[in-house]
Amino acid sequence: MLDHVGFSVSDFTRSLAFYQRALAPLGIGLVMQVDAAQTGAGNHAGFGQAGKPYFWIGDGADATRGPVHVAFATTDRAAVDAFHRAALAAGGVDNGAPGLRPHYHPHYYGAFVLDPDGHNVEAVCHAAE
Repeated sequence: MLDHVGFSVSDFTRSLAFYQRALAPLGIGLVMQVDAAQTGAGNHAGFGQAGKPYFWIGDGADATRGPVHVAFATTDRAAVDAFHRAALAAGGVDNGAPGLRPHYHPHYYGAFVLDPDGHNVEAVCHAAE
């Protein structure tokens, strides 16, 4: 099990706004921000639930090293659909509309969006319906 994951973004303010809107339907919100004076390595924002950040973005490193794939689990398909709509409305680029992906397993229901830096962000539900 992962405790947290993070990656660099090219425009911190733009990405902060994108993730605040795109992750809201999944019940994931901004938990904390730390600045370069606190970290010694740039600005960072931690998203999560119940006061625990587990997904981080930051501007302290080169965001051009290549895209990252992150998948957020949810308990129902409606949240996957809502994530996709919110992410597109926030400026994301469709990288796979909500739907079943039976090549992974019969109940794999996911949606994929490219964030402002081209990172492949997914919401996925593994429930039967």
